Amino acid sequence: MLDTVIVGGGLCGLSLADSLHQAGRSFALFEARERLGGRILSKPCALSGMMVDLGPTWFWPDAQPHMLALVESLQLSYFPQHDTGAVLSLTDPNQAADKQNVGVHGGAHRVANGMGAIIKALAQRLPKDSIHLGHELIAVEDKGDHVALQFRHHDIVFTVEAKHVVLAMPPRLLAEHVNFTPALDNALLQAMRNTHTWMADQAKAVMGYEKSFWRQEGNSGNAFVSHPQAVLSEVFDASDATAKHAALGGFSAMPAALRESYRQGMPMLLESQLAQLFGIAAQNGELHYQDWAAETYTCATLDKTPPNSPPIYGSRHLRDAHWNGKLLLGGAETATHAGGYLEGALEAASRLAHRLSTSDLTSTLNADNNTSLSHFGSWVSTQRRQVLSRYRSHLNRNMTLQVKEQLTQRALLDTVEQIYGEALQKLHSLPLNTRDVAVDKGRSALTPVVLAQFNGINQDLVEAALEFNRGSCAISNFPAENEPAEDYQAAIRLDLLGAWREFALSVNDTLLAR
Repeated sequence: MLDTVIVGGGLCGLSLADSLHQAGRSFALFEARERLGGRILSKPCALSGMMVDLGPTWFWPDAQPHMLALVESLQLSYFPQHDTGAVLSLTDPNQAADKQNVGVHGGAHRVANGMGAIIKALAQRLPKDSIHLGHELIAVEDKGDHVALQFRHHDIVFTVEAKHVVLAMPPRLLAEHVNFTPALDNALLQAMRNTHTWMADQAKAVMGYEKSFWRQEGNSGNAFVSHPQAVLSEVFDASDATAKHAALGGFSAMPAALRESYRQGMPMLLESQLAQLFGIAAQNGELHYQDWAAETYTCATLDKTPPNSPPIYGSRHLRDAHWNGKLLLGGAETATHAGGYLEGALEAASRLAHRLSTSDLTSTLNADNNTSLSHFGSWVSTQRRQVLSRYRSHLNRNMTLQVKEQLTQRALLDTVEQIYGEALQKLHSLPLNTRDVAVDKGRSALTPVVLAQFNGINQDLVEAALEFNRGSCAISNFPAENEPAEDYQAAIRLDLLGAWREFALSVNDTLLAR
């Protein structure tokens, strides 16, 4: 019997498989598509002579340590997103676009030869017989000491058994398409249904060209289109590092149902809008188009309706182990940090690898509380060194999502909630012996010891964030964030205090439950 079955061949599933393989653990990976990568999709463009990304395009090396470490460990080249030149803004289809010179992508980088290069490199590190494509999961059953999974492959249904199962795929797809026996508890099922699949309702277009003519005219390739007839809401330069291989990329402005009704005429509509922005030369390209809402293995029925606000990821129910530790959920939507992003997928893979390593008592920690708490303290110290990077990551994400208000407040709150969430997860995994630990008025004697590791973290974070804001060119466009008023700073500190109180209660609850 296999030790672990991974369902889902996206970045999370492949990264976890790589970790298990390096640790000498037996595993098999099953993917419903006939290709690996999930939402990572790079395709060859003949006219431009390069691979173009129709899924994720960017990562942020200064704020996404998992991605940076992976790209460098795979010895892949990466380069900064081109932002030099004018940014176009088109609010009226009957008028010429306005121009302004501002940065857009905030430190974003791209991987040479497309994000698919990561998938290819990871797959090459795995045994070929461990990967099974074209296998659609239809049922999962708890068998007591193991789990049985049913897959459909070329109209044949068969069963695979394993001690542990990791479902590294969008939670909504699991809730909609997979039968669980026994049924999942209501809290978990509701969390799965409430978790929007990142970018599942979106479509992306890339037009390849023989040369980057827009740069020669002083344009960056960045454009924002906001009139009601817009086909693409955002356009960017998708050329390679040399610009000898040229392309423009863009995100659809049209909802899924409207895109489907215009499916036949979509190429003409896309070419027309690019020409309106960058001139007639923009029509003479090679179009690549991907509508993710039409992908059965990406978009659930609930995903076809876009969320009203930025999705919230990292639900505790999705991160918990189920069926006595045999069933685990993965994927970018389960991450507490950078949920939906490639960084989030890797964070989830790291969490799962750790959980699987401790499930068989292979942790290097022993049950001595002093040793465990010392290890926890070292972990907290590492998080303290990364708080500014995490803040910048949340800030960049909100700016990318075009959030206009409370940028600092949102990013700071997201940062501390991310750290506290990971701390609770870490605390839960520590081999603590709480049997003889005193409890006074409902408070564990270990609670103040754990909380002391975080003394001053909120104040340090706020000071570092405000200093960063003052020197940030991107934030200079938001005066209220560049130099926050006293009442705004007070509101921020009040929010962080509330998060701290909730965290302190959760720490105590976790220790009492041990």
